[in-house]
Amino acid sequence: MSTGASRDGVDRCPSLGRVTRDRSAILSRGFSTLARWSWQLIAIAAGLFVLGWIIGKFWMIGYPVMLALIVTTLLGPPAAWLRDRGVPAALAAVVVVLGFLAVLTGVVAVLAPQVAGQAGDIASEGARGLQAIQDWVQDGPLGVTENQLDNAIQSLQDKLRDSADVISAGALSTLGAATNVIVNTVLVLMLTFFFVKDGHKFLPWLRRTLGGRAGTHISEAGTRAWSTLGGFIRTQALVSFVDAVFIGLGLVILDVPLAVPLAVIVFFGGFIPIVGAFVTGALAVLVTLVTNDFRDAVIMLIVIVAVQQLEGNVLSPWLQGKAMDLQAAVVLLAITAGSSLFGITGAFLAVPAVATAAAVLRYVNEQIAVAAASDDGAPPGPPTEPPTDAVPPKTPAPGADPEPTAT
Repeated sequence: MSTGASRDGVDRCPSLGRVTRDRSAILSRGFSTLARWSWQLIAIAAGLFVLGWIIGKFWMIGYPVMLALIVTTLLGPPAAWLRDRGVPAALAAVVVVLGFLAVLTGVVAVLAPQVAGQAGDIASEGARGLQAIQDWVQDGPLGVTENQLDNAIQSLQDKLRDSADVISAGALSTLGAATNVIVNTVLVLMLTFFFVKDGHKFLPWLRRTLGGRAGTHISEAGTRAWSTLGGFIRTQALVSFVDAVFIGLGLVILDVPLAVPLAVIVFFGGFIPIVGAFVTGALAVLVTLVTNDFRDAVIMLIVIVAVQQLEGNVLSPWLQGKAMDLQAAVVLLAITAGSSLFGITGAFLAVPAVATAAAVLRYVNEQIAVAAASDDGAPPGPPTEPPTDAVPPKTPAPGADPEPTAT
């Protein structure tokens, strides 16, 4: 019996009527594929690292742009409605931006007197709550004596006096941060005006500039990303509004001071999924405990848990649907990474950024699915139908030969 081995590692055995492959050739091909994929993954990771480094370097410019884009998702639809009715683009942008500022100013005008009028009551109630905690520490199961507690308080006061320079530097830093916030707010408003005025022209311009297959694909992916971002922000605003209304009603019924400001904090905290609801809910319970009593704090905790269950199990799945559904682990990791890199602003922007990236990945997955079903595997052009969030079925490309049937 004779065998012949070709250069490609294939062993042919004519007497047995079969063809076998050399194991070393199979392993070599597998390792070559693994090495190729490894280098590609390393290149992608390096690119992401460089992109993150660039974003970090230009973060002072980047995050006002991102905030302006988020505000534009809210103001863009009313501006488009005005343009459709013959209002010039510049005038429509001025109207919606000024209306947005009027709403914010009205909210501040309503909340500021309440905060100023109840600040003294909150301070006195807080002092009484601290005294109650001090009495519990002395008389409760901890068994701390009055001298030990006085020594601890005195030690804390000494540390505060020793840290006077640090506190002063922190105050100056806070003043600088406040100035930075004012400058960035003005910048965000100016960028929002231009985005609302001319933003609808950007993707068509990009499509014409790039041209060909690249322009159409980038334009389609950008359209879907923008649609997803707008839907996500509007959905989160609605969910946060429902949370704020029900939690605010609980605070009002329990006669908790600063009920309306706390409800507004709950509303804005809702834009940071999971973490924002937890932090703002804990703040509401803490204020209730300090200003009222333990029983009211427990009732407030029950109300908050019930509202969060309603949001997580009914409102969010129903409003967001599968198109923007992100796993809780992905959301937590995104918020953790954003807050670690860019603070509270990063935590706020993390989930919208991930939702937008998910929309782009869904479009890429659609193109891969259609290309895999075509004859030559070439990437197709973008769909002619309006973008949807559902992935189309894997159907053969138009004009493809039907699959052979067994005879």
